[in-house]
Amino acid sequence: MDSVASIKKALVQMGIPFLEQEPMCAHTTFRIGGPAALYVRPQSRDELVSAARLVQDGSVPLVVMGKGSNLLIADAGFSGVILSTEAMTDMSFQKNVLTCAAGAGVTGAAAAARDRGLSGMEFLYGIPGSAAGAVFMNAGAYGGQIGDILSSSTYYDMKTGTLHTLFREEHAFAYRDSVYRNHPDWIILSADFALTLENREKIRAVMEDYMQRRKSKQPLEYPSAGSVFKRYPGRFTGQMIEECGLKGKSVGGAQVSEKHAGFIVNRGGATAEDVLRLIEIIKEAVLQKFGVEIECEIIYVK
Repeated sequence: MDSVASIKKALVQMGIPFLEQEPMCAHTTFRIGGPAALYVRPQSRDELVSAARLVQDGSVPLVVMGKGSNLLIADAGFSGVILSTEAMTDMSFQKNVLTCAAGAGVTGAAAAARDRGLSGMEFLYGIPGSAAGAVFMNAGAYGGQIGDILSSSTYYDMKTGTLHTLFREEHAFAYRDSVYRNHPDWIILSADFALTLENREKIRAVMEDYMQRRKSKQPLEYPSAGSVFKRYPGRFTGQMIEECGLKGKSVGGAQVSEKHAGFIVNRGGATAEDVLRLIEIIKEAVLQKFGVEIECEIIYVK
């Protein structure tokens, strides 16, 4: 396809739902972002692959998006196609293995596993991301990470037009990293999680403990994209930011959280430019005080 107009026409013919000039602030947890030229909502794996094939020649920019929990989208929006997996939320169990479609929420997946008496996903409870997003970045919390429980994932390769399965050791998992970060042409379709039998009430207690910790330590009352920076080896990034005196620091509607300095929150009307300026202020302050270059965890889309 050689233009957004051509892609739109093909989507209509295939019956794949989409929205034009859709404000992305309605689809990110930051509640920030201008309009996408096309916001495509495939209802199934087949529709997602069909939609991806329309843009795989690279002539129109493409971003694949789950729940928008780790994204900052430019105020001017995005001139290409946002391919959303938000409608692809199927989950199924085969003994102790939970299979999640790309857009399935990890909090819901953790709850479903708990109800089956299956343990391993407790650390994901309360995280607002999707299964594919969690695999992509090897999401983790409270000592757990996706790499500990993932058995395999299936993806569509836009370069070859083929489907593939990766097993756990092939994901090259590292801190907030996986093989998918180096292959933007690979679109995650589903993930299989290998879990273990455990008492449901014990699982529930652990999940409730994690949720209470999140509520007490994280600024859940404001829109954000979660932790802004990766953990620096041997240091707590939020603590370094706090020691720079930046807790509560604001640029426009964006603010370093007064509850947890590792978060930037949207206090109302924040723009992507506000967030970017605040990120640079934080990075410079940490560099000057500690001689440390901290790395942003949020993905900026423009």
